[in-house]
Amino acid sequence: MRALLLTDDGPRLDTDYPTPQPIPGEALIRVRLAGVCATDLQLLAGYKEGYRGVLGHEFVGAVVDAPGHTEWVGRRVAGELNIGCGNCDLCQRGLGKHCRQRGSLGIVGRDGAFADYLTLPIANLHPLPDQLADEDAVFVEPLAAALQLLEQCHVRPDQRVYVLGDGRLGLLVAQVLARTGCALTALGRTPAKLAILAERGISTAATDDPATLTTLLARPADLVVEVTGSPDGFGLARRLVRPGGVLALKSTFAGGLANFDISSLVVDEITLLGSRCGPFPPAIRLLAEGAVTVRPLIHARYPLAEGVAALAHAGKKGVLKVLIEP
Repeated sequence: MRALLLTDDGPRLDTDYPTPQPIPGEALIRVRLAGVCATDLQLLAGYKEGYRGVLGHEFVGAVVDAPGHTEWVGRRVAGELNIGCGNCDLCQRGLGKHCRQRGSLGIVGRDGAFADYLTLPIANLHPLPDQLADEDAVFVEPLAAALQLLEQCHVRPDQRVYVLGDGRLGLLVAQVLARTGCALTALGRTPAKLAILAERGISTAATDDPATLTTLLARPADLVVEVTGSPDGFGLARRLVRPGGVLALKSTFAGGLANFDISSLVVDEITLLGSRCGPFPPAIRLLAEGAVTVRPLIHARYPLAEGVAALAHAGKKGVLKVLIEP
C-alpha cells in the first residue's frame, strides 16, 4: 500500500509499505479521507521524542476486515486514536487514553491514517450516520477534543470566557463553548479566520491590536482556553485569566516553556487544566445536525500521492485544515 511516513530525513511517501493485518479484536480500515492536524506538524518538529512511522490520526474510513466481528465489515467509521493495554491500573479505572504503555494512532507506536489502510481495535470505532458526509466526519476527532473541555469543567452562562487562538482547533473550541451561553470572545490574529466565528454570532477580537489587548487585559476572564499551538501563547493566556480563574491548555508542541512563572499560579490561585482527546458520540451528533460549522475550515485537499506537499501546505501561516485523500 501507499503510506506517508515520517523518517529521519523528514516526510516521505512509500508506495510499497506493508498493509497492516488486523489481529482478533481489531479492524482493517480503508481510509477514505484524513485531516492534517497541528500535532502532525509538531511531530515533524520533534514532538514525542522522534516518532517514526505513518502520520495521521484524524480520519474517515470503511471497515474491510474484522476477524470475529464481521458485523463491522462495510461500515463507515471514525476512530479514537489512543490504544491502552487494557490491563494496567489506569486502564482498569477507565483511563485507557492515559495508559503508560498506550499506543496512539500516528503519534506513538502505531502507524496512522495517511495511508491506504490502517488498523484499530473494534472498541475504538464509531459508526457514522449516512447523512454525515466525509468532509464533515473527518472533523469528528478534533471536535471531540474541543468537547472534552465541557467534560472537565462546568461553563456557566454568567462566566466570561476567552478562547486564545484562531487555528483549526481554536475555531472548533469557540463554537463548542458558544453553545453554553457564556460571555465568549474568540481571540486571534487573522481576520479571515475570526470572520468564520463572527458569521455565527460569536464575538471576536484581534490580539495584535494594542488598544484591544489593553481592554482585554483590563477585563480578565473566568476561563481562558489556550489553543494557539505555540509556546508563546501560554504567557498571554496567563495574563488574560483572573485570579482564581481557570487556564485550560489545549496546545501540544515540541519543546518547553521559557520563563514559566509557577509562583504566579500559586499566588493568584489559578487552576491549570490540561485537555486532550474527548468524546466521539456527541461530536458525531453535532456534526450530523449541522450544529458546528466545519466546511469553511477546509483550505485544501490533496491526493495521498501528494502527501508531502499537503504537509508543507498545512504548515504555512494562515492555513486551516488540509485534507489528504487516498
